[in-house]
Amino acid sequence: PRADEELREIAIARRLRTQYNQKKVVDAAVKEKKKGEEGALVLSSNKIIEADTSKVELSEGTDITSTAGVLARLQEEKKAEDTKPQGILVKHRGETRIPTPTWHAPWKLSTVLSSHLGWVRSVAFDPTNEMFATGGGDRVIKIWDLAKASVGASDALKITLTGHISPVRGLAFSERHPYLFSAGEDKQVKCWDLETNQVIRHYHGHLSGVFALSLHPTLDVLVTGGRDAVARVWDMRSKTQIHVLSGHDHTVASILTKSTDPQIITGSHDTTIKMWDLAAGKCFTTLTHHRKSIRALAQPSFEHSFMSGAADCLKKWQGKDGRFLKSFRGHNAVVNALAINEDGVLVSGGDDGSLRFWDYGTGYCFQDTSTVAQPGSLEAENGIYATAFDLTGTRLVTCEADKTVKIWKQDDDASDASHPIDMATWRKLCIAESKMRY
Repeated sequence: PRADEELREIAIARRLRTQYNQKKVVDAAVKEKKKGEEGALVLSSNKIIEADTSKVELSEGTDITSTAGVLARLQEEKKAEDTKPQGILVKHRGETRIPTPTWHAPWKLSTVLSSHLGWVRSVAFDPTNEMFATGGGDRVIKIWDLAKASVGASDALKITLTGHISPVRGLAFSERHPYLFSAGEDKQVKCWDLETNQVIRHYHGHLSGVFALSLHPTLDVLVTGGRDAVARVWDMRSKTQIHVLSGHDHTVASILTKSTDPQIITGSHDTTIKMWDLAAGKCFTTLTHHRKSIRALAQPSFEHSFMSGAADCLKKWQGKDGRFLKSFRGHNAVVNALAINEDGVLVSGGDDGSLRFWDYGTGYCFQDTSTVAQPGSLEAENGIYATAFDLTGTRLVTCEADKTVKIWKQDDDASDASHPIDMATWRKLCIAESKMRY
């Protein structure tokens, strides 16, 4: 009889080990069975089951012998573990928190500037906020007086710069030098001296059209990206190529530069965003949340975060490590342009002429409007290709497919009484988004 009992215990132990791999539990069960003492069984989950002489009291009043009780307890734990939600894609189903949006006045069209002979593809503001430049499919760069352009004066156009032989896709003013940088589909990157209105430097190296251009805020470094699927980092003064940031599989369509790491962020038509270490010239984070080509990036000056725009939605990211924060949904078009001002207003422009204004903090869309193509244009020519706020954040410039540059301003007569926040719709959107799987 003694041998049979030992064999039975060995068989039970082997079965427990095989099925549940709980060696400590098995050892504790065998030890308790042998001693037959009153006490407690310490399970692997550090839960203590109060026991009688050779009995274990389980939930719902089940009362069985110790070894079988351990088996039943393990089965309960395994079942609970199997039914518990797994992975980071399942959101907590607790009470949904509804953030209160900040009220912003709606925006309205103020001025239309008609001077370009092709699609207007790029815009940049001077650091003094006295002028801005636009570049287009007519291969020229036009520099405008901001004050005169805002009121529609006939002499708002200051000068037209010629030199590119393809559409101008990127513009940037230097904050420390009287220079304007331009990039075009002719593979050229040029540096213009605004005192003489002459090209003083060329940056040679791109193998195809250059679609994006950005200046580093603190270093004399220029970053360009294009159809050759790389971002190139240039020394502004010596014209030498410092880094070739390779890793994208398609056109690099947008670039952000910052004074803090990551100092370069690129968005590509391969649907990914890459964050780069400027010193090493290597990518340390790739964000793959988007499903469509990323054509626009924007960052606010008051917060360490940034936005990306694609045909699927807009997404907000943490600036330091690229952690996903929120999706802004509502556009049913390809988003070509993003801009953010100091008041926390985010504007996004689509290729169908749609223009949406968002509260950057919460993602609430407080205005949904569309641009109107100028008379004589096709209805399909109401796409928006570039947007930018002036340095005060009170004027918005949009560059459009109907060959015009439009200036928008806030409605001074609007108030939170005349244009209240639609909290009922906003609450429904928040609840619906909380139930979505990312």
